[in-house]
Amino acid sequence: FIEDSELYNRIVLGAFLPHSAWASLPRFFQTWLRNYIGGVLLYFISGFLWCFYIYYWKRNVYVPKDSVPSRRAMLLQISVAMNNVGWLSYVVYLAIYMIIVEFGIYWMHRELHDIKPLYKYLHATHHIYNKQNTLSPFAGLAFHPLDGILQALPHSLSLFIIPVHFTAHLALIFIEGIWTANIHDCIHGKVWSIMGAGYHTIHHTTYRHNYGHYTIWMDWMFGTLREPEEDEGKAM
Repeated sequence: FIEDSELYNRIVLGAFLPHSAWASLPRFFQTWLRNYIGGVLLYFISGFLWCFYIYYWKRNVYVPKDSVPSRRAMLLQISVAMNNVGWLSYVVYLAIYMIIVEFGIYWMHRELHDIKPLYKYLHATHHIYNKQNTLSPFAGLAFHPLDGILQALPHSLSLFIIPVHFTAHLALIFIEGIWTANIHDCIHGKVWSIMGAGYHTIHHTTYRHNYGHYTIWMDWMFGTLREPEEDEGKAM
């Protein structure tokens, strides 16, 4: 794979840039630059050839002459395609993406409890750690592989709904590994609205509350939220 990637980098970057401009870059950036250049070329070459074929070479065959888009319209489309969405739009997209992920993971997690075969054969493996003295950060990834895949699905499926930069997607997946360790350490961080370990410990002891992911909002909306302070009050 690495050899193939380096070959493609040499072919594309070597054809359009001086060797000194890209040879010293890390392989990750070389590959990104190669994909960017290749994507832009594919966009313009395929678009130009297709327009030439249907609008000029085969004029009036596929599209009537008076229905051919103006050059101004096509240039505007190119401008939109080549410009960034802008930071404000990007932040909005990311926020919507996170809401969809929160919603998806909440319901995926809840159904892993409510659908008995899924719980018995998949999710129960994770819930053998059901007391504070058996939970530890290592319990975060102690689950059936299919369980992990199902709970990660909302991250991937959301990409088909909301445009999010791939680097942001990868960063969020990386953060998952840290987050899942954090919420199993049984230490209540007392940060309101964050579904921290205080909330998740309750989930492991009651099985019917706090299915949420990063925040408590989905549990609050769907009536499954249980506050750590409630348990502390009962203990007293």
